[in-house]
Amino acid sequence: MSVPSELNPTARFLMGPGPSDVHPRVLKAMATPLVGHLDPQFIQIMDGVKGMLRQLFRTENELTFPVSATGSAGMESCFVNLLEPGDEALVCVNGVFGNRMCDNVDRCGGKLIRVDAPWGSPVDPAQVKKALESCKPKLVAIVHAETSTGVMQPLEEISKLAHDAGALFLVDTVTSLGGTDVRVDDWGIDAVYSGTQKCLSMPPGLSPISFNPRAVEAIEKRKTKVQSWYLDISMVRKYWGGAKRAYHHTGPVSMVYALYEGLRLILEEGLEARFNRHRTNHELLRDSLEEMGFEFLVAPEYRLPMLNAVKIPEGVDDAKVRERLLNEFNIEIGAGLGDFAGKVWRIGLMGCSSTRNHVNMLLAALRQIMK
Repeated sequence: MSVPSELNPTARFLMGPGPSDVHPRVLKAMATPLVGHLDPQFIQIMDGVKGMLRQLFRTENELTFPVSATGSAGMESCFVNLLEPGDEALVCVNGVFGNRMCDNVDRCGGKLIRVDAPWGSPVDPAQVKKALESCKPKLVAIVHAETSTGVMQPLEEISKLAHDAGALFLVDTVTSLGGTDVRVDDWGIDAVYSGTQKCLSMPPGLSPISFNPRAVEAIEKRKTKVQSWYLDISMVRKYWGGAKRAYHHTGPVSMVYALYEGLRLILEEGLEARFNRHRTNHELLRDSLEEMGFEFLVAPEYRLPMLNAVKIPEGVDDAKVRERLLNEFNIEIGAGLGDFAGKVWRIGLMGCSSTRNHVNMLLAALRQIMK
C-alpha cells in the first residue's frame, strides 16, 4: 500500500475572485479542539455567530445564520424555500451569477421572467419596472456584486419596485458582504445570502443567510414541501434557534469556529474602516493600472472595490501572464468568465487580500512580466 506525500501546497497570494487570504487568527481558531455540535458551549458560539452576522448584514432579522455549505447552497436555500412550482420569479441578469439564479427558478418549477442587462453594466430599474407591468412575481432576485464582471448594482430603487408589485426582494451578496456596505433592513431586502471565502476572508464552506418576517411568512405558508431536505429552513432553523435546539445535521464545528473568529476580526476593525480600506486599495490599484495603460471594464460609478475587472491589452497572452504570476510570483488572479473569457482579468482585493502590499506586489510583478 502506497502513502501519498505529506500535504504541503505552495503558499499563494490570493488575488482572484475568491477564495481570499485567511487571517492567521482564523486558521488558529480552526485548530481549536472540537466539541459536539449540540454541546452547550457550541450553542453559545452559534448564538455569537448569529449576533455578529446581524451586525454585518445590518439587520434585526431573527432568522440569520450560516448554511452548512458554500455560497451556492445559500443561493439554493433561498430559492427552494421561497418558491413553489408555478410561482413566478423575476430575475435580473447581468453576468454568470444572475444566470445561476435563473437555473434555480427552473429547478424549483417556477415560471421565470428575465430582465437582462449587458455584461459589465448594472440592471436598469426602468427595465424592471416595465417587466413588472406584465407579471405578478412572488420574488424579484438580483446580484449585488456580480463577480463575473465587477459590477456593483444599486438596490434601493429595484427593492421598492419589487415591494410595490407585492414581491419579495432576494439579493446575492456573496462578493459584497464584508467589503462594502450591505444594509438589509434599510434597503428592504427580504432574503439575502453570502459566502465566507471572499470579503469575510475565511475558507469556503459556510453561507450566511438572513430572512425577514415577510420571507418567513412566505415559507410558513407553503402548500408543498421544500424540494431539498437538507436546505429546508423550517427544519434547519430549529437547530440554529429557539430555546431547545433540535438535531438536523452535524454542524461543521471547525468552520463555525472560523466564522466566529473572522466576524470578530471584522467588528474589531469596524465596518466603515473596513469598507474604506477596500475602497482605498481599489483606488491605488486603479490609478497604477491606468498609468500602465490598462482599462477597466465597468464605469467608475458602478465598479466593485473588491473585484476589479480589467481589460486585457491587445497582444497580451491571457493564460501565459496568469501562469507566470502564479509560478514566478505565487500570485493568483482570475480569468474572465462567460462572455469575457480571454478578454478580462478579475483582480480580487478581498478581506485580508485587500492590502497596500498585495497591490504593490501585483503591480511590480505585472511590470516585470509586461516589459
